[in-house]
Amino acid sequence: MSDHDEFGACLVGFIVGGVTGAIAALLMAPQTGEETRAVIRDRSIELKDTVTTEAGKARVKVEEGVVKARAKVEETSKAAYARGEELAQKAKQTGGDLVEAAKTKVKKVKPESASEEVELPAEE
Repeated sequence: MSDHDEFGACLVGFIVGGVTGAIAALLMAPQTGEETRAVIRDRSIELKDTVTTEAGKARVKVEEGVVKARAKVEETSKAAYARGEELAQKAKQTGGDLVEAAKTKVKKVKPESASEEVELPAEE
């Protein structure tokens, strides 16, 4: 993330330096004040159009990234839910198998001192 911040700071510095240099060059040019103001006005309009276009492109890229990220999150969420369901079913089956094994063992073992059989819990 800091590399991205450094790049942004460098880019802003580059743009500000370029604009400052362009303005200084225009002001030092051997033109009348009226001509210089017209050139500055034209260049500022061009710069505004360029910035607007580039900002629009950046916004589109960000929106595409958001759509892709949202799709990836939904896909991962569905996969995690399916895996959770699978694990729940497996745990339920394993639990059922353990209960059946315990019932079988209990049926095999009869209490020696009691004359009646052990009552098994009802299945749920």
